[in-house]
Amino acid sequence: MRDGNIWTSAGITAGIDLALALIADDLGEEIAKRTAQRLVVHQRRPGGQSQFSALLELGQPNGRFGGLLGWAQERRHEPLPGTTPAKAIERLRREAARNHVEEGSEPIDRIAAQSGFGDPERMRRAFIRAFGQPPQALRRAARA
Repeated sequence: MRDGNIWTSAGITAGIDLALALIADDLGEEIAKRTAQRLVVHQRRPGGQSQFSALLELGQPNGRFGGLLGWAQERRHEPLPGTTPAKAIERLRREAARNHVEEGSEPIDRIAAQSGFGDPERMRRAFIRAFGQPPQALRRAARA
């Protein structure tokens, strides 16, 4: 946990995570990541504990999603109602894509790429889940 220039941890694993956070803060993310990889290779934690940090896999605590991850970590024992981050991102992409599908004439594969879906099949499945029909059907209905 970090509060300004005060850093704290509880337990051995948390101490390792704290040390990695200090390394990242002082020397940068890449050196912290390499250090963590070296620890995983050379250090065995007792009791069958996992050999990686889930937060390290998702990004450093002071990274782009640090605040969100810290908030979720502190409340992991509580019910966290609402949409998942992945579903929220899909919704943003779907809404942007729907506007282009209904109002534009760009090819569906280009809209899928520009909206962040990556490929038209992923976008098609998202449209069917949300709207009950594929993008092509929405385009036809908007022009009718």
